[in-house]
Amino acid sequence: MAGGIKQTLDQRQVQKLSPLQIQTIKLIELPIQELEQKIKKELEENPVLDDNPAPEKDGDERDERDGQEEQDDPKDVSIDEMDDDDDSIPAYNLRVNNYGKDDDSRPQFSTFSVRQSFTQSLMEQLGYRNLSRHDHDIAAFLIGSLDSSGYLRRDIDSIVDDLAFRAGIQATPEEVLSMLKVIQEFEPVGVGARDLRECLLLQLEAQKETPTVKYAKTIISDYFQEFSNKHFQKIISKMAISEEDMRAVLAKIVKLNPYPGGQIDDSYSDQAQQIVPDFKLDLDEGGLKLSMPRFTIPEIRINKKCAEIIAEAQGTASKKQKEDAAWVKQRWENAKWFVEALKQRHNTLESTMKAILDYQHDYFLDGDESHLKPMVLKDIAEKTGFDISTISRVVNSKYIETSFGILPLKYFFSEGLENQEGDEVSTRELKKALRECVEAEDKRRPLTDDQLVVEMNKRGYKVARRTIAKYRDQLGIPKARLRKEL
Repeated sequence: MAGGIKQTLDQRQVQKLSPLQIQTIKLIELPIQELEQKIKKELEENPVLDDNPAPEKDGDERDERDGQEEQDDPKDVSIDEMDDDDDSIPAYNLRVNNYGKDDDSRPQFSTFSVRQSFTQSLMEQLGYRNLSRHDHDIAAFLIGSLDSSGYLRRDIDSIVDDLAFRAGIQATPEEVLSMLKVIQEFEPVGVGARDLRECLLLQLEAQKETPTVKYAKTIISDYFQEFSNKHFQKIISKMAISEEDMRAVLAKIVKLNPYPGGQIDDSYSDQAQQIVPDFKLDLDEGGLKLSMPRFTIPEIRINKKCAEIIAEAQGTASKKQKEDAAWVKQRWENAKWFVEALKQRHNTLESTMKAILDYQHDYFLDGDESHLKPMVLKDIAEKTGFDISTISRVVNSKYIETSFGILPLKYFFSEGLENQEGDEVSTRELKKALRECVEAEDKRRPLTDDQLVVEMNKRGYKVARRTIAKYRDQLGIPKARLRKEL
């Protein structure tokens, strides 16, 4: 018998997350601004949720109206009667009110400032030029071809081909180059350059002619490679200028903008959003006081309309009334999950932040980086009992406000190395020491990586050359040759 069908029984252990766990994970990942927007959306979409507490009435007014309210409003209706299981419904008031005394500390949805589009700014300037329709279309195509830094990265011949195939515009290289020259006259100065050299030259051409500007233009035009490699003595020798003249040229060029397009947002979707800290840390009589002032959990309250729907569905009810009541019940369940997920998010964030405060206690007292201990996600996971993945989600995109600035939670995590005494020190402390070594060096003779190893050893840190090179790159510190100054 060939090709028979065979059945096998395979037993596997698969971990599945409940809807509440999934929702909690999603909420933990959100920074405070996005969380507030999420809460606002839930409040708009779910009539069972309400963020406005019931107004308190005076005693006389309450006594006078209680009887009337009992007759008018179906407040005695319980959604428990709609449940098919024995799960208990949480109390209506699940608000966690940790606002400060100032009402302004209540959650305010984040504001955005959107600046003018880079492309729109250039198109607006183009509109002021008296050009033919043909030239205008070429210039507009060129503006659309600029990158976010304001550079034209494609050669003229490629632009000519693009105009023909993508825009149906027949143009010569001379016409394209002519319109590029027009764009290079726009603000910000340097826009439309094809490389850094041309960008700097455009900015120098726009400045008043002085001996320093003249020298700078010559150096960028004729000795750009030597300038980029900081071979200043070679330039001084070839141009027969003094070191003082060279220093003046360097001071002039350093003030130029290598990314003219970066002054304006590239599109309306690029929004400048303020950082809003999730935590606030205060010093209270020598101790640390942690708060989450912008966080609140909305109430679960059935509004009058939903209560009426449930009342109508009790006893003898039509199919439509039962469907409406089932809809309200589903919204109630969604509200329970959402509020419970918010509570779990709050507890998870608070427990994680308290563990970080306990681990880095000395640092939070004064903000001295040398007091930062080596700390990785696993350390906090062990202190809190949460998974490493949960700690990672908490740390991501979260900030804390301290007396010495607003810092991301990621800032407090770093690996460690041993110093010469055998004590483990934070890599952040090592980087700080490395930066201090570079800042203290003689800029005429910058320290090589091997020399930096010696300097770090003098400070009590035993590090390898490759470690120096790695940290130097992470700190954005150039090689010794590129740090050389006159």
